[in-house]
Amino acid sequence: MERSMPESGQKTTQGHITERAPEAIGTTAARRTGLLVTLVLGGLTALPPLSMDMYLPALPEVTGALNAPAATVQLTLTACLAGMAFGQLVVGPMSDKWGRRRPLLIGMIVYVLATAVCALAPTAEMLIGFRLLQGLAGAAGIVIARAVVRDLYDGVEMARFFSTLMLISGVAPIIAPLIGGQILRITDWRGVFYVLTVIGILLTLVVWRFLAETLPPERRHEGGVGQALRTMKGLLADRVFAGYMLTGGLAFAALFAYISASPFVVQEIYGASPQTFSLLFGLNSIGLVAVGQINGKLLVGRVSLDKALGWGLGTILVSSLALLLMTSGVFGEVGLVPVAAGLFVLMSAMGLAMPNTNAQALMRTPHAAGSASALLGTTSFLVGAVASPLVGIAGEHTAVPMAVVQLTCAVLALTCFLGLCRPWQTARTSAGATGPAA
Repeated sequence: MERSMPESGQKTTQGHITERAPEAIGTTAARRTGLLVTLVLGGLTALPPLSMDMYLPALPEVTGALNAPAATVQLTLTACLAGMAFGQLVVGPMSDKWGRRRPLLIGMIVYVLATAVCALAPTAEMLIGFRLLQGLAGAAGIVIARAVVRDLYDGVEMARFFSTLMLISGVAPIIAPLIGGQILRITDWRGVFYVLTVIGILLTLVVWRFLAETLPPERRHEGGVGQALRTMKGLLADRVFAGYMLTGGLAFAALFAYISASPFVVQEIYGASPQTFSLLFGLNSIGLVAVGQINGKLLVGRVSLDKALGWGLGTILVSSLALLLMTSGVFGEVGLVPVAAGLFVLMSAMGLAMPNTNAQALMRTPHAAGSASALLGTTSFLVGAVASPLVGIAGEHTAVPMAVVQLTCAVLALTCFLGLCRPWQTARTSAGATGPAA
């Protein structure tokens, strides 16, 4: 039977034998107040996309206000994304050493201060620098939220919780540009950062008041940077963990390719209006969230996590292949509707791929959930950042590069899943529980 907290001396996941560590103070209470914990962790995972996407409608105004070229202002996005990627590598090991609350609260305080300075930045260069710091600090919410889930849950329950988190974090990219646009109706671009500062303050207070420590001292790691690097090296040497990490990162890269290319594909190539693009973007995000909920509420516990993950990866592969055939003219001239349908299916399948890769990877790492979460997040951001520019390699008037990138990522993700994770070699005692890795 799957258990939230393994009993002493029993097998946990992937055949690892671990002694049950004493629960941290407040862990049992935190699990009983599940809705509150869900909202807090959902807020932490939603803050980075809010920080990125609320700012998007303000980019043209920033260019004029700071007298900076558009390429320079675009670096404010790149800096924030880079900060989120590399910040996780720092915060994850810190949370394994000092517990979850202290690094999280420090990160949130730094996020609030950096965001406030962004609102006051007199030059583009200063804005870029503090957007980098904002991303570095905001990474604490992403990485520690996943680590807290690993501390509190295991197996089926963890997969369900990740699917629930997707409901909250998946809504953030949908509403963030709308919120940003409404803010710009009543104030200038600096108002976006003032609002983010207020959100950061409120979330910091909620974390301080309601999120208990979930990592007891007995399970914390001693040592400094060297120990953290050795821990990460050990995680990367775990073939199955590395397989899930790469699988999730490559699936995320297909998602990034969609986000980067879809404005040009939908509007420039197929002639849709900005309103139509916004509608399609919202529908695709709803599809991702809906399938994530189906995964958590219906599939988890009835179907093994690897099987659900395989279905998701297979669907991503088929839909990306269909998109390539449509955009390359194999079926002749196709309109927006078939292409939009293919994108909807691809995006929806992410609701199976993303939560299950996270759950399977973290189930192998109860001893280093913070470091494991950091590697998962950093890999996704870095692979996505590499894939995104490739969608425009042939210009803005063809959707073929987008489909090629998505198909390549899908093939590589499925290859990593089958070649490294080797799900057929895993003996399961119940859905989502795994036996010794080969």
